[in-house]
Amino acid sequence: MGLSFKGLASNALLSRSNKGVEENHKDVADVPAAVQGHTSLEDTPDEKLGAPRSPLSFNSDEELNKVDTTAEHGVQAIQASTQVWSKRDLILAYIFMWLIAFMMSFCSSSSSTLSPYVTSSFKEHSLTALTSVISSIVAGIWKLPYAKIMNIWGRPFALCLGISMFVLGLILMATCNNVKAYCAAQTFFYTGYNSIDFFMTVFIADTSKLKNRGFFIGYAASPFLITTWIYGYAVQSVIAPGGIGFRWCFGIFAIIFPIVCIPFVFMFFKHEAKARRQGLIPPRPSRGSMGQTIFYYLREFDVVGLLILATGLALFLLAFNLYSLQAKLWKAPLIICFLIFGGLLIIAFGLWEKFFAPVTFIPWPLLKNRTVIFTYTMVAAMYTAWYIWDSYFYSLLRVMFNQSVPHATYIANIYTMGSCFICLVYGVALRYYGKLKIWSLFWGAPLMILGVGLMIKFRQPDENIGYIVMCMIFIAFGGGVLVTSEQTTIMAVSKQQDFPALLAVESMIVAIGNAIGSTIAGAIWTGIFPVRLMANLPADAQADFASIYGDIDVQTSYAVGTPTRDAINLSYGETQRYMLISATCVYIIVLFSIAMWQNVDVRTMKQRTIGLL
Repeated sequence: MGLSFKGLASNALLSRSNKGVEENHKDVADVPAAVQGHTSLEDTPDEKLGAPRSPLSFNSDEELNKVDTTAEHGVQAIQASTQVWSKRDLILAYIFMWLIAFMMSFCSSSSSTLSPYVTSSFKEHSLTALTSVISSIVAGIWKLPYAKIMNIWGRPFALCLGISMFVLGLILMATCNNVKAYCAAQTFFYTGYNSIDFFMTVFIADTSKLKNRGFFIGYAASPFLITTWIYGYAVQSVIAPGGIGFRWCFGIFAIIFPIVCIPFVFMFFKHEAKARRQGLIPPRPSRGSMGQTIFYYLREFDVVGLLILATGLALFLLAFNLYSLQAKLWKAPLIICFLIFGGLLIIAFGLWEKFFAPVTFIPWPLLKNRTVIFTYTMVAAMYTAWYIWDSYFYSLLRVMFNQSVPHATYIANIYTMGSCFICLVYGVALRYYGKLKIWSLFWGAPLMILGVGLMIKFRQPDENIGYIVMCMIFIAFGGGVLVTSEQTTIMAVSKQQDFPALLAVESMIVAIGNAIGSTIAGAIWTGIFPVRLMANLPADAQADFASIYGDIDVQTSYAVGTPTRDAINLSYGETQRYMLISATCVYIIVLFSIAMWQNVDVRTMKQRTIGLL
């Protein structure tokens, strides 16, 4: 979705009459004042989560501000570090974070636009789409071990790792000499990008009050409000005759980006060292000999489970991306094997985590809570529906509505602009009315359904483009609320130690929803558009059917008002109708899922009183 800009749980809501009884089980970072039996802190230790979960009793702010000695070392370090952050330091950190987000937005937008020019320089333009397949899959899978790195080795190390991969990807893109090398470079680039983006979300969770968290999530996405309008001009100057070319463009980014990151990274190491000097960070326990240390980390990172999951997801998602390249499409033996073995391995990962893994990635007790489960179903449905109708939306604008490339791009970017803007507004609104469920149920989901539903009517060739713009505004204003809520909901009902893992699982669900939605869109397109096009084309254009069907430039080459162009436009409208109807039906699952959330109020959360904005 335009934001990737990317939620999770406790066991049951507590009535106010029982509130006092349950206050003996408060969380170190975020404790719902109206949540019973905080799932992340059970009365019995859970060794499978990597550290014993002993019951804690916090009856005062002083006790609430203590470091959780049952958490993993990286979590203890960030809890201690935030105690020595001054408000001025936190404000500076958020400014530095915004600068990094701006550079990442500018780099990623420029990179995706330059991609066809890079592949064309190697005479392999047809492989443009494939260059992102492996990188997107690896980047999605990487978040689970990255979440574990954040908890075990700490936030500063994880940040440096993400920055290193991002810069390495830029360097490799600047020096690549074939499409294979470029694909490998993109894998490092997008893995680094997703790592830093993920880090920022967790940093916001570590350092902000829950009632302000929605605003800061929107704040981190706000650079897109600027870069959306300027990166196109930068790319144009790069590829223009006499321009510096894509290699120098990536090279300049590789030089500038780490410089921009230095102040943010320095603040983390500085405050962690300060907390260590004050004795706030417990010493890292000895792991014994080198062999014992290696075994410990293999166990903590659940290498067996990670290999099972990585292989399963890679096979499953590759099937959705590669089926169109097979002569027999879904009937191809390769695709069938990918789907079967990929699906079986994903199931095997769940069984391994539940019954056999010595330490798990996923906090299973949290997954018993309905808010967690239905946040995940909401995310799956929302992203599936999005990619069903959006996959061919740009082509619809270019062909049926006869929009120029800049105008089509501006209309397609309404979602990015509108959702970023509404995230900021919604974040402020949560300070005054903090019930995420109410906002999402009566504002976010209805607006998205309204926007997509109205497009069923307004996707006709003879409709004014202004109606499409109106629908996109509805979708953007609804989507911005839901994207913020899906993350804030997770943080509202889970423990600080569980944030990274739960957000990482959410990211994997997004990737799966993306693949399924795109596949449904592709199936509708290939099943309906050629049939309707053949039926609608005038007799004198039937011989050109293949070229018209396969090339958007050929489609737009026919003058508006000619019988052939009218037939093409009509075929687009008829095909898009099925996509929009399908997406609207899937969005109903979003509405139902939100209705099943617990009605947590972010303003009533009991939190530590220091180190938060």
